[in-house]
Amino acid sequence: MAFEGINYLAVVVAMVASYAFGAAYYMALAKPWMAALGKTEAEVKAGASPVIYGVTAFAQLIMAFMLAGVMGHLGAVGMGALGGLTTAFFVWLGFVATTLVVNHGFQGARRSLTLIDGAHWLGVLLIQGLVIGLFGL
Repeated sequence: MAFEGINYLAVVVAMVASYAFGAAYYMALAKPWMAALGKTEAEVKAGASPVIYGVTAFAQLIMAFMLAGVMGHLGAVGMGALGGLTTAFFVWLGFVATTLVVNHGFQGARRSLTLIDGAHWLGVLLIQGLVIGLFGL
């Protein structure tokens, strides 16, 4: 099956939806996340820059675009709700979860931080995969 292109609207909607998920996720888990990070709210706020929100949006746009490309290369099997969710899960497991485990391991991060951040990125990718799969290419 030929890969004919990417649905740019699906990519943008996927980015917006996953960005909103991330905002809600970390607002809900702010205290456990800061505890896992080993920082106080004051320390987190002192080191915060508004630039990171733009960087995050751009990174998630690139992530959605790349996920759409992977799904497109899979053809019809990569599309639809199930195809999008399955592809997103395997991308998370193969690239994101493994990277987090290694990086956090060498950084000496608490296991709870890896679990919180890993679940966030799983949610991001599942949302993106679902949106892209439902929109189609």
